[in-house]
Amino acid sequence: MHQTVERSPVVSVSTDAVPRKERLAWWAHMSAHEIAPTAMSSAHAGDFHGRAHSIDLVGVRVAEFTMSPLRGWRSPAHIRQHDPDGYQLLLVHDSPILLEQRRKDSCLQAGDFSLFDTSHPYVTELIDVGKPARLTILFLSGDALPLPRGKMEQLLAHQLSGTTGTGAILARFLTGLRKHAAGCRPEELPRLGTVAADLAATFLAGRLGAGDSLTPESRRRLLIARIDAFIDHHLGDPDLDPAVIAAHHHISVRTLHLLFQQRPETVSATIRRRRLERCLADLADPRLHDRPIGEISVRSGFKTAAEFSRAFRAAYGISPRDHRRQALEARLPPQ
Repeated sequence: MHQTVERSPVVSVSTDAVPRKERLAWWAHMSAHEIAPTAMSSAHAGDFHGRAHSIDLVGVRVAEFTMSPLRGWRSPAHIRQHDPDGYQLLLVHDSPILLEQRRKDSCLQAGDFSLFDTSHPYVTELIDVGKPARLTILFLSGDALPLPRGKMEQLLAHQLSGTTGTGAILARFLTGLRKHAAGCRPEELPRLGTVAADLAATFLAGRLGAGDSLTPESRRRLLIARIDAFIDHHLGDPDLDPAVIAAHHHISVRTLHLLFQQRPETVSATIRRRRLERCLADLADPRLHDRPIGEISVRSGFKTAAEFSRAFRAAYGISPRDHRRQALEARLPPQ
């Protein structure tokens, strides 16, 4: 009998095992496959460091890159070599990035988005501020965005804030994928890809004043993504329930329940599951080993320790105390 091992959707690579003098060339070669063919130069070529985590969401891809400062440029020759014929929506996490495409240029700061079209030349420069640069890129095919290509050109290389509104929801969603995608079931990945594409389309349409270009189904999925983000942000509120969620999003409780009919669990079951998942992770976190279990449960919205203990055992078949003990023991080096 053969056991089937599920492949993780997250693929990680780094320059750690590459000889120092070959790292920049190796990184450029890797980037040509993961992003698009691009030339690179760096003042840190003799000691370049880079790490990438790519998440395949079946038709949509998200990648996080951490790297030494560098300058990259995609020329017409690179485009003739290979053109994915799509878009790259870039999110900056810390160090500033200069970019230029179609005679537009911007300086992106932490929390900013910008859009690239792989069919046009562009230049990027990661500013050296004494530490590696970190960014996330959402890769989208042209047909994944229900917006006219001519209108999309108005946004290329512009500074688009990801700190408020739909931009903040999209930024939180993309950064959360890096942490949680490895634990997702295979059938969940296409749905996550659809949510990512819908959030990106709504975010960009809002910048163009083209919200009417979105289909009713895209608007419905966007509303669900906003609800999911609201639930995650307010799990610690013991009074979080369908009525609170519906009121915040200006819909009826009945409409909220109808939205969740196409999902495998009800609104209340979703809240409980996410609270339990947060407690599960916190109890296994060695940084929180001195924190009382009751405090952890309260921080996740459970009103009493008894309620939490019953729900935890029903979900995982083990008590919170035993789960914490086993998780911490598993981290100890073998004797």
